[in-house]
Amino acid sequence: MMKKQILTVLLCLSLLLVQIPAAQAAVLPGEAGATYETLFTGSDVSLRGASSQQQFFTVMDYWNVDKVMINLQFQTSQISEDKLSSVTLSLNGIPFYSFRPSLDNNGQQSLSVEAPKGFLTKGSNTLRIQGSLRTTTGGYELCNIDDMQDSWLHLFNTSNIAVNYTPKPITGGIQDFSARFSGMDMVKNAQSLLAVPQNASGAELESAAYALSGFAKGNTLNDRTIPLLPYREDTVKDKSAVVLVATYDHLPERVKKLVSTADDLGTHAVIQLVNKDSLPTLVVTSKDESLLIKAGRLMASRELMSQLRKDLKVVTNATDVVNPAPAISSNITFTETGDKLTGPNHQEQTYFVSLPSNRSIADDGRISLDFRYAANLDFNRSLVTVSINNTPIGSKKLTKELANGDVLNLNVPQSLNISGNFTVTVAFDLELASMLCTPNKEQMPWAYISKESLMRLNTKDRTDLLLSNYPYPFLRDGIFNRVAVVLPEEKDDYTYRSLGNVFNMLGQFAGGNTGDVHFYSDNATADNLKDNNIIAIGSYKNNKVIRDNNGKLFFKYNKDGSTLLSNEKIALDEQYGAAIGTLQLLESPYESGRGLLAVTAVSSESYFLVSKLIGSEKDRWRVYGDGVVADKDGTVNAYRFKTVSGAKADSLVSRVMERSDVLGFVTAAVMIVTLVVVALILMLRKHKKKRGDQA
Repeated sequence: MMKKQILTVLLCLSLLLVQIPAAQAAVLPGEAGATYETLFTGSDVSLRGASSQQQFFTVMDYWNVDKVMINLQFQTSQISEDKLSSVTLSLNGIPFYSFRPSLDNNGQQSLSVEAPKGFLTKGSNTLRIQGSLRTTTGGYELCNIDDMQDSWLHLFNTSNIAVNYTPKPITGGIQDFSARFSGMDMVKNAQSLLAVPQNASGAELESAAYALSGFAKGNTLNDRTIPLLPYREDTVKDKSAVVLVATYDHLPERVKKLVSTADDLGTHAVIQLVNKDSLPTLVVTSKDESLLIKAGRLMASRELMSQLRKDLKVVTNATDVVNPAPAISSNITFTETGDKLTGPNHQEQTYFVSLPSNRSIADDGRISLDFRYAANLDFNRSLVTVSINNTPIGSKKLTKELANGDVLNLNVPQSLNISGNFTVTVAFDLELASMLCTPNKEQMPWAYISKESLMRLNTKDRTDLLLSNYPYPFLRDGIFNRVAVVLPEEKDDYTYRSLGNVFNMLGQFAGGNTGDVHFYSDNATADNLKDNNIIAIGSYKNNKVIRDNNGKLFFKYNKDGSTLLSNEKIALDEQYGAAIGTLQLLESPYESGRGLLAVTAVSSESYFLVSKLIGSEKDRWRVYGDGVVADKDGTVNAYRFKTVSGAKADSLVSRVMERSDVLGFVTAAVMIVTLVVVALILMLRKHKKKRGDQA
């Protein structure tokens, strides 16, 4: 009897195990064991003498943090005084660990330290590595000189901050799901997927494109994208969060059963969160295509999505989903409350300025820096320097007389040729007087940047059809600019992935959801494409726009579309031409002043590979000119085919139109002159009439 019961239990367990899907790379809500590593930024960095280095990392709101490990890989100077040198780690301004670098193993070593969880904050966190490195006493028996060039500690970029966490259960409805879907851990582990039906209609693709642009805006990783693929068992089985955009008739039967109020979907659309405990899925559906598109527009607004605290949102014709792009202000404030910098020597504060990608800095830009600083500095060596994108634009020597209130006014050089987002860095060199045995205390020298500091920014449109200006012309001032996307009639996974790459990048730069995107298949007509900026994805054989305009392409196909041909820039072997992918940005053949971007190759895999260059910020720097070639080995070559017309000076009228302040002044002046002329005419008429009456 006992053996029979044991066999029954084992049989039940085996049946359960058969039903469990393959192990997932990401951890579902409530499961422990996930780790997210933030590598130290960019290239290796070094500490010299008494200096510090900051590293930033993020703790997501939906993480229950179990442990934070600081893993350092570094090398110290081989002539360091190990008994005098030290390094201190601080988390969000609170010191928690100090150590003395060892000289063993030629100064190379590793260190792993657990940071106190109580010092963490949700969102951005700062790890500060403060070095006090010495190699000599400088001839003094009591005092150490800490500005020697041979006093260094080199931090390798393999160092990282590892956060071990458990995802919280989804309790915040659509808002909670949305934050996770774009979360850095989900995107890095490829656990998010935006899905459409296998043969998606134009309306389904348009709604999905809006939704994807909104989620891409929340993606903080510059080297990963959110994929777009058809909804199938093989595409969703390893995912932890899925967004499915489809008309109701195209939903899988098992999903249809989970959708609320299905009978009313002819008069509204729904955005509904289902399967929260197994495979969280956000279903966006309607029987009406226009309402499905409207639901996609709502999802393009991160502001609106952050307000949806329930599992269901109903979208009707009366639902307001408009989220216009933020206005471009001419006066940009650097800090809301003021920023304090403390410590000796070099201290920096960096500010991020956001501009639409098609706007560049025009003339007469100006920075007004309002600041103050300690009065006990060595004013022969202390100064402040302002840089834009790490290019210095001006400095000023600090003086004791102005310590309690100093101002630095600088013109922004137009020669910097800055467009889109950029950074402004304010750097102080706070040097202390060289006094015997005066310790360098962290709080002793200080500088303060006040909230009155601002940048007066004049911008102008960049309208050249060049990939260095991309995503213009498809975005203008943060809004989709009459975009028409032409895809093959039969779309494979590479085609969907290519489309996803395009809208990941466009979404990063999009600021509102009021522009237009329309989708067409291989039978698109000239009337469909007139007055649109066109994105054509496909090959000579499967995309009519590419085939019909082959003669206008910079990289042309041969007669049967089996390979790309040589041109004046590059000689192409027949086999190599059949294996490469190209990006080509040219004037639209259907409307003057509009653009056509061809993402094309002989095979879909090749045009998917080249689409990755415009999918994320990681490879965007490699894309310039108006024609780009990429192969499977990662070789990328960019060329310019359009004639360089030279830098045409802006006319006086165009410059006045770009300057709202000058335009207002000119308008007022014209009105005053007009009133004076009218008054003179009336006075002359009155005088003439009076003389006539007297006669």
